[in-house]
Amino acid sequence: MNKVVFLDRDGVINHDRGYVSCIDDFVFIDGAVEACRQLKDMGYLLIIITNQSGIGRGYYTESDYLHLTSWMEQQLNQYDVQIDGIYYCPHYVQDASLKCACRKPEPGMLLKAQVDFDVDMSASLMIGDKLTDVFAARNAQVRHALLVRSGQSFVPEDEHHADAVLNSLSDLPDWIRVNS
Repeated sequence: MNKVVFLDRDGVINHDRGYVSCIDDFVFIDGAVEACRQLKDMGYLLIIITNQSGIGRGYYTESDYLHLTSWMEQQLNQYDVQIDGIYYCPHYVQDASLKCACRKPEPGMLLKAQVDFDVDMSASLMIGDKLTDVFAARNAQVRHALLVRSGQSFVPEDEHHADAVLNSLSDLPDWIRVNS
């Protein structure tokens, strides 16, 4: 079985400028690429789990998202960082009674990755910038769920839901070394 670091995208890997859908708006957060390389060196698979409601809202197309994702992977590959899998939810559901199974905090994307990559959830982590990331990890029984301050702001009362709050993804390799 494989151990995985599940990564939210916007606010964790790149600056969240609101519905990032084109190359010109995509800026890696300082230290994120190096952290990904360190996590790979530590034996983790890297799988991105991202809500992309901008598709469902009509702000950009699925083709726009896929083009940006391909470009992001090319950029990471230039630094010897291979993303093992990418799962995204394109849905935007206004009516809470019509929830989809993949949109975080639902665990659908994580559970699909678990099957696709033979993931040991008890040895894996999820890192995001919103409580929905933490709750998705909890719902999928991922061992650790962490928040970063580099993305969306959250209130201090929300911090107790996470196993840790880091400044950014760049702090994760050291956190793992101390807490494994």
